[in-house]
Amino acid sequence: MSKKITHAVIPVAGFGTRMLPLSKAVPKELLPLGNKPAIQYVVEEAIAAGLTNIVLVNHAQKTAIENYFDINSELDTQLRGKGKAAQADSLNLLPAGVTVTSVRQGKPLGLGHAVLQARAIVGDAPFAVLLPDVILNPYNTDYTQQNLAYMLQQFAKQQHSQILVDPVKESDIHKYGIAKLASTQMVAKSEQNQSFAVTGFVEKPKAEDAPSNLAVVGRYVFNNAIFDYLANTQPSVGGEIQLTDAIDALISTQGVDVVSMVGNSFDAGDMNSYLQAVGYFATQLGVKAFQHTAN
Repeated sequence: MSKKITHAVIPVAGFGTRMLPLSKAVPKELLPLGNKPAIQYVVEEAIAAGLTNIVLVNHAQKTAIENYFDINSELDTQLRGKGKAAQADSLNLLPAGVTVTSVRQGKPLGLGHAVLQARAIVGDAPFAVLLPDVILNPYNTDYTQQNLAYMLQQFAKQQHSQILVDPVKESDIHKYGIAKLASTQMVAKSEQNQSFAVTGFVEKPKAEDAPSNLAVVGRYVFNNAIFDYLANTQPSVGGEIQLTDAIDALISTQGVDVVSMVGNSFDAGDMNSYLQAVGYFATQLGVKAFQHTAN
């Protein structure tokens, strides 16, 4: 019987150079989208899918992220003393039974190295990885919960690691890592998740050379064997340990599936995409506020 997946690994140690100067003093994960910082949407997505052990792979200069999920006892006391108990309760972000733990990535050796740092906490269990730059649209609530939940279900059935992908337009294929499928090459956007066996990935191909139109999104469910492959992966591009190299090894020995995403997402780690997301989230909050006032 397979172990129940409870761990969500979220790598947050990067300095967010694409978001400078905003990210010089404030971690990019704490930059606002609507009335919450970006990282909160990612943690809420993990919790909604049933993951209860949140593991932040962090850096010594970004402890503000850890503090955000802690209880500020002084603020809590002040709010309750002023009769603002509901507001105080709203700042206690974690439901009962959910924990946030932090480990450090001492050296900037890439995403694969960051994921490997979580091994001391995850142990020998399977786990999920959620990249904090990718925010699934929380206003498509069913979709947001559906994607990761479906991946966890597929892992339980197939015992294959799962990687979320999104069908993208031909004109955008060159921007992404693209999945190479065992059979179907082009996949239409759907309101239902679809699962496909994958044979590899191609980084930012030209549209005419692309093996499919399925772009990697930033959500993974891994068999624990990925840790062994990461531990034995040599640094490659940029002197970093690449997660994709370990995934290739996993594909060759155990098989990996990709899952087509439903709904849409935002890249909160890119300035142009982040600003578009800010406008969208502000509009959605305005609509909700109007509906509340009207009722």
